[in-house]
Amino acid sequence: MRIALLASAACALTLAACGASAATDPPAASAADGVKLVTVGRFAKPLYVTAPPSDKRRVMVVQQGGKIVVVRDGKVLSKPFLDISSRVTEGGEQGLLGLAFAPDYAKTGLFYVYFTRRDGNQEVAEFKRSTSDRASASSYRSVLVMADEESNHNGGQLNFDREALLYIGTGDGGGGGDQHGSIGNAQNLGSLLGKILRIDPRRSGSRRYRVPSSNPFVGRSGAKPEVYSYGLRNPWRWSFDRSNGNMIIGDVGEGTVEEVDFTTLTAARGANFGWRVREGNLPYEAGSAPQAVAPVITHTHDSGWCSITGGYVVRDPALPSLRGKYLYGDFCKGVVYSARLTSAGAVDDRPVSGLGKVKLLSSFGEDARGRIYTVSFGGSVSRIAAG
Repeated sequence: MRIALLASAACALTLAACGASAATDPPAASAADGVKLVTVGRFAKPLYVTAPPSDKRRVMVVQQGGKIVVVRDGKVLSKPFLDISSRVTEGGEQGLLGLAFAPDYAKTGLFYVYFTRRDGNQEVAEFKRSTSDRASASSYRSVLVMADEESNHNGGQLNFDREALLYIGTGDGGGGGDQHGSIGNAQNLGSLLGKILRIDPRRSGSRRYRVPSSNPFVGRSGAKPEVYSYGLRNPWRWSFDRSNGNMIIGDVGEGTVEEVDFTTLTAARGANFGWRVREGNLPYEAGSAPQAVAPVITHTHDSGWCSITGGYVVRDPALPSLRGKYLYGDFCKGVVYSARLTSAGAVDDRPVSGLGKVKLLSSFGEDARGRIYTVSFGGSVSRIAAG
């Protein structure tokens, strides 16, 4: 996500000011999708929405500055669930970027956040619930710290799989063109950046976390064992399909192409998504990206896209017109798109009718019921509901 370049209203709302050309959206289907946006509330620079497993009363809104806010039974609570503002560097693409609750959260009260530290490095940390509406900031335990010399391309998405393993999306380290070392961070298996990492975040003896022995690069000389997939520029928002565990990644492009990658979780093991040798479906820089996974969706900056916002496959039974479709968008365009995805590609890729535009579309979210939310960096969080 390019908050640093696009957060000003003049830039984000007037694409020509950002060097991107305006474009006309392709027509939506002739029959309305029968959906609408229902406002949940307004927040300070919201970046993500999620919910504790099986908790159908609450959703949690992540704010860039370091607070997580509770929405309980539709009401925004005045006291935050967690406030770690004192630990967080806020601004540009830095801040409190991600949140994931442990699958056994109801029992253990453990959850994990991804944030930019005061020294500019990225950290995944563990905290513990005090009550259903409040967490203990003093329960902080550092899990993983990643050195990061630049301020952009920080990733930030955290997701658990069905085996209670934590997946961490990291950006390529920032700057332009991944000019880090001879092949860039994303293609370098010796770097944690530009990757999807997989760990068991629970403390294991004196170790802060455990690396699963089934990770693809365990034991390979020069490779970080935490790496599960690689070759990513900035997987700002990515998700698992709650129905089958498939992985869908919105990978932010450099200057030409935005992309969506799709794979089964098994096929993602050791997968190379191509950056910096490829940007989307185009060559970017000379080098080798063996067996690079081709994107299933691409959109160009010439057509008004600037920073893709990955979303979710709809499994909400209240939205039959969208069920099984992947929802995604773009920070500049603000239009929610839907498509049916397979490893062979995407079909019926088009704007969702009835939703209008979401200015500064920074994220999507999913609650315990499978309901989907849109998040605007301008402050509004809304739920996609039947029209």
